[in-house]
Amino acid sequence: MDEELRSLTERLRQESGGTAEYRQLARTEDPDDLAAVLTAAGRPLWARELAAFRLGVAGDRRAFESLVLLLNHRDPPRCASAAYALARLGDPRTARAAAALATNELRVAYALHPVRLLVTLRAPESVPALITTLRRRLRPHDPYRRVALACVEGLGALGDARARPVLDEALAHPPLAEAAVHALARLPRRG
Repeated sequence: MDEELRSLTERLRQESGGTAEYRQLARTEDPDDLAAVLTAAGRPLWARELAAFRLGVAGDRRAFESLVLLLNHRDPPRCASAAYALARLGDPRTARAAAALATNELRVAYALHPVRLLVTLRAPESVPALITTLRRRLRPHDPYRRVALACVEGLGALGDARARPVLDEALAHPPLAEAAVHALARLPRRG
């Protein structure tokens, strides 16, 4: 069993109380049974998350909307499991959705996992979204340093020269300076 699935199933087993419904959802191999959970009224969040995750890692695009909602959840483990499943889903809408969540200033407290997902996806939307998000985090006393750091590290990993100006700005911010130095070193040399 994949480590991410093991972690998710243990967390959701505890959340559900290990009910028969939980055991059935964790065991079923029928994607239609899982998809039905996503559209049925009154299903608990743990059931929707388990169904969406299992469908997502199986490449079933019926999970897309549920996974995007979970990617923007206030509970970091839900965001992490959604990002993992979305990275494996293979839906062309994923990068655009992650970029919209990462750059949504009203939900910036929950932008960490969308930022990390954009780095994993390496999509055309990734670098512009990370630059936008990082630039907004470079204000004095910004409380979202983890998001800013993820952007700096992600821009270094992506290695796109368009990131150079914002990474140069990040050098002036002590919590980001060391990561910015490393990120800048990974960019193509100026020619």
